[in-house]
Amino acid sequence: MTQRLPLDGRALGCMLTLCLVWGVQQVALKATASAMAPMLQIGLRSAIAAGLVALWMRARGERITWEAWRAGALAGVLFALEYLLVAEALRHTSAAHTVVLLYTAPLFAALGLHLHLPAERLSRAQWLGIGLAFAGVALAFLGGNTLPAAWWGDALALLAGLCWGLTTVVIRLTRLASTAPAQTLLYQLLAAALLLPLTAWTMGLTTVTPTPLLLANLLFQSVLVSFASFLLWFWLLRHYLASRLGVFSFLTPLIGVALGAWWLGEQLEPNFIAGALLVLLGIVGVSAQGWLARRG
Repeated sequence: MTQRLPLDGRALGCMLTLCLVWGVQQVALKATASAMAPMLQIGLRSAIAAGLVALWMRARGERITWEAWRAGALAGVLFALEYLLVAEALRHTSAAHTVVLLYTAPLFAALGLHLHLPAERLSRAQWLGIGLAFAGVALAFLGGNTLPAAWWGDALALLAGLCWGLTTVVIRLTRLASTAPAQTLLYQLLAAALLLPLTAWTMGLTTVTPTPLLLANLLFQSVLVSFASFLLWFWLLRHYLASRLGVFSFLTPLIGVALGAWWLGEQLEPNFIAGALLVLLGIVGVSAQGWLARRG
C-alpha cells in the first residue's frame, strides 16, 4: 500500500476546489427541488456520471473489472444511502443545516481509521482540532432556534455524514484502497443510479418540471460534482492522509451556508459566526501539524 503524505500545496489547492464545488451542490439541489425531487436528481446525475466515468476509463485504456465487487457493492450501498438521506434531509431542513451536518463525515472517517491504521493515528493536537471543529458545528447549528419540524431533517443529514465517513473507511480498509479511483467511483455511481430512482418512484417523487435552472444544475451536478470532483477526491485519498484531508473539508459547510443565505435567503444566526470561528480553529489545529512536520 502506498504511503500517504501530509498536506502540501497541491493538496491544499485541490481541497479548496472540492470544498467550493461540494458547498454549492446541496444549495443547488434545494433551489431546484420544486422542479425535480433531489432524490431523483441525484439518481439521474449518478447515471450520467457513471457513463462519463466508463468513457473516461476507456479513453485512458483502463479496464473495467469486478474483482473487488464485494467491497465495491458495500461502498456503493453506503454511497447511495448517504445521498438518499441527503435528499430526504433537504425536504425537511435547510440547505445550511444539511451541508454542515453532512460534513461531520470526516470526524467519523478519522475516528474509524484511527482505530485500524497506524498511519492515521490522531495526535493530541489533532484530537483537539477535531473537537473544536465538531463543537463549532454544534454551536452554529444545533445550538440555534431549530424548529422541531426540522429536527428530523437534521438527524437524516447527520446519518448521511455517518454513511460518508463509513464509505471512506471501507475504501481505505478493503481492496478498494488499491483499486483505480475511477473504478471505485463507478461502483458507487452505479449503486446510486439503480437505488435512488427506484426509491424516488416508490415514494411518488417523480414529477419533473423542466426549467433552465434545473437543466443547468443537472449538468453541473453530473459533470463537476459526481464525475470530476469525486475522481479528484479518490485520488487525494490514495496519496494523502485521510484524517487531514477530511477535517480540512470543514470549509465546505461555511461555503454552503454563505451560498444558502445569498441564494435561498436562509437566515444566518449569530451563533453561526461563533461556530464558524471554532471550525476554522479546528482546521488549523489538525492541518498545521502536518505542515510543521514537513518544514521541520
